[in-house]
Amino acid sequence: MSATGIRLHAPAPGWSLDADIVVVGSGVAGLTAALRGAAAGLKTVVVTKARLDAGSTRWAQGGVAAALGEGDTPEQHLDDTLVAGVGLCDEEAVRTLVTEGPGAVRRLIETGALFDKDAEGVIELAREGGHHRRRIVHAGGDATGAEISRALVEAVRARGIPTVENALVLDLLTDAEGHTAGVSLHVMGEGQHDGVGAVHAPAVVLATGGMGQVFSATTNPSVSTGDGVALALRAGAEVSDLEFVQFHPTVLFLGADAEGQQPLVSEAVRGEGAHLVDADGVRFMVGQHELAELAPRDIVAKGITRRMQEKGTDHMYLDARHFGADMWENRFPTILAACRAHGIDPVTEPVPIAPAAHYASGGVRTDPHGRTTVPGLYACGEVACTGVHGANRLASNSLLEGLVYAERIADDIVARHAENALHARVPAPVPPSGTPTHPLLPAEARFAIQRVMSEGAGVLRSAPSLTEAAARLARIHAEAAGALAEHGKTAEPGVDTWEATNLLCVARVLVAAAQRREETRGCHWREDHADRDDAAWRRHIVVRLNPDRTLAAHTTETHDFPPTRPSPQEQ
Repeated sequence: MSATGIRLHAPAPGWSLDADIVVVGSGVAGLTAALRGAAAGLKTVVVTKARLDAGSTRWAQGGVAAALGEGDTPEQHLDDTLVAGVGLCDEEAVRTLVTEGPGAVRRLIETGALFDKDAEGVIELAREGGHHRRRIVHAGGDATGAEISRALVEAVRARGIPTVENALVLDLLTDAEGHTAGVSLHVMGEGQHDGVGAVHAPAVVLATGGMGQVFSATTNPSVSTGDGVALALRAGAEVSDLEFVQFHPTVLFLGADAEGQQPLVSEAVRGEGAHLVDADGVRFMVGQHELAELAPRDIVAKGITRRMQEKGTDHMYLDARHFGADMWENRFPTILAACRAHGIDPVTEPVPIAPAAHYASGGVRTDPHGRTTVPGLYACGEVACTGVHGANRLASNSLLEGLVYAERIADDIVARHAENALHARVPAPVPPSGTPTHPLLPAEARFAIQRVMSEGAGVLRSAPSLTEAAARLARIHAEAAGALAEHGKTAEPGVDTWEATNLLCVARVLVAAAQRREETRGCHWREDHADRDDAAWRRHIVVRLNPDRTLAAHTTETHDFPPTRPSPQEQ
């Protein structure tokens, strides 16, 4: 895959570090990869956009899905995952996930993660939507992500792995042969490193999380601006399945004008028996699916949206008053506190909820070892498209995917490092050109992009809505590109302008893929193509960025992904 030559406009690096591996991101995927690489003796550097513990992992409430319970098997977990993915999962990728998953969870426990246990000391297992068995391990009731983050951060610090915090990754560095040579980054604030710098390494692991901030309302933290996907596109990598954005069905409704990160009401609440009801108390999911409120998330989100349309309202309710105070306080303390902070007491009243952008099932396309189409560039976690999730992620498979594929990536890098050690390869990055090659957007463009995406490419999509969204995004892009071409001017380099530029990049790809997929499948819902069409669309949409900043999209011939490399020798 040839590089695009496109890089964000930024000052030249003023400092640099050398490493064998640079991991970008500090969630479950990034820190797992870093720990495993460092344990094998490779010099590993972790770069993260905020603090080590500030990524998406810490916000995960539900838990980690794995076949650990009596009577449960990886095959049953596989079946539930394939059903949720609606025909687009890579079955071998899922098989890898469910067979290696239990061991990965046990290794996480050995690292120090403390999961909830019953009185006999046995790990408690919960149930969530789409699962036919209780197989979700959790911690602190509904604070699983925070506990996993704590354990991994402590392990990274105990091992003394070098970290660069408060650092926004800018672009992939490549050598003259197009092989990964590290990353450029900008460190915000004062510290050991400051301003734009570089980490030179022959292997880069993208674990940057999601892109929920491309929509006005999301469960994602403010740092989730699609930086990893945008970097990969500029580097010439392929992305896939970006149209499949999962909208979590039950996000605390704070008003029609609420923007930014919204509090999540975990699927585990429904797993314990909470009901979805309308203002009249009617359970509207009963009869729509055999699992009712525990149907896969795309089905529940659509059910809620349909009911809102029927009733002419902008939210529904989650009723768990029958839990009682003790269960709320012990099983869901985080959610209880969040609700009460907004003046809602779920012990005595139904909780207002509405769907909001939650998880990107697609991302940077990888093979079974996490390798992308750019040699030396790897991806895992939400930024990646491994083929595990298909058209809709099964609840609590995300943390498991981060664990399993991070371990596989580290093992692959270690093996390749051993193979290449005899050649003593030290990649020399090709220096960037002195003139801007990619226009930066003004910071305020972020909010315009979010409004466009929420209005035209949210839960409900259609040809007219997507056409309008594409046109509005094109105008934003054209204005910035025109100013650069005609006057050599672009917005001032900075975190806000880099983030806005990344958001536009991923938004354009998402809309292009959503326009192309003329069917309803999983979490992609086309009002004008209401049915699933396996004959035409049981396949993937793959997108890359051309050197002139236009998008090149193609559809795979089958539901199987082509190899990321024409031959192993090219990697």
